[in-house]
Amino acid sequence: MSVREATKTRASSAADRSSRLFLLDLSGGRVLSMDPDGSNRKIIATGCPYPDGVVVDVAAGHIYWTNMGVPSSNDGSIERADLDGKNRRFIVAPGGTYTPKQLHLDKANGKLYWSDREGMRVMRANLDGSQVETLVQTGEGERDRRDQTRWCVGIAVDPKRGQIYWTQKGGDNAGVGRILRAGVDIPKGETAANRSDVEVLFDGLPEPIDLELDIEHRILYWTDRGNHPRGNTVNRAPIDAKPGQNVPQIVISDLMEGIGLALDAAGNRMFVTDLAGSLYVANLDGTGKRTLLAAQGNLTGIAYATF
Repeated sequence: MSVREATKTRASSAADRSSRLFLLDLSGGRVLSMDPDGSNRKIIATGCPYPDGVVVDVAAGHIYWTNMGVPSSNDGSIERADLDGKNRRFIVAPGGTYTPKQLHLDKANGKLYWSDREGMRVMRANLDGSQVETLVQTGEGERDRRDQTRWCVGIAVDPKRGQIYWTQKGGDNAGVGRILRAGVDIPKGETAANRSDVEVLFDGLPEPIDLELDIEHRILYWTDRGNHPRGNTVNRAPIDAKPGQNVPQIVISDLMEGIGLALDAAGNRMFVTDLAGSLYVANLDGTGKRTLLAAQGNLTGIAYATF
């Protein structure tokens, strides 16, 4: 081992001792935490109705997650608990959102953002669940709800530029998925349904799911389902290139219904989950991919937190 490799290994080991992964088990209805190598697993919460998105507020000692619930019942919700699972409560009660998916924490501005799949919305609220707002509305009513191109799934926020990013995945293997962008606030005089600042960054994607932003390097990462060769992958692309003038780079392939994605930009690594119950780690360029866990139910959202 070279000096450089040894230094990187020591730095990584030190970071791992003060960081945790938080995972959602869809099939078991559980919120889990573990060390970044998959060891020292703990159960934080059980009885979660189809959890999907998760974020951690380290400073406040809180974890938030979305519950999709049963789509036909319109009973989606968002819960919050302490990092040890205590003081668990709803901050968005069942029915306050339709089928909430990925969740994003904008700590600096005291906001939670999420995509609402069958609700066909991008939404946000204060950290205590007050002031729920719809920022983007892609459809209305049961007829539109059957159109999966209107379903909003992934969410990411660029607080520096005041922009939100979200995915609309389309049908299974349809190749009509899109990633879109707009301001965090609706333009004056417009509504969530007719806002004029929506940009399409990418279209014709297999089935884009979760998003993550490396703000420092201005790179967007996302998971994508669908068929080989472009599907079941992790992709990335610069976010400052003009829409339509950028080609996504596939950095990881051969996932089994990929969904959750978390970046440790300082450690040059990403963590990925899939519905086959696998947890992977890889460098940000996709090299060094390893399976940390396998056959762990159906894994959905994932968050990485440093303490």
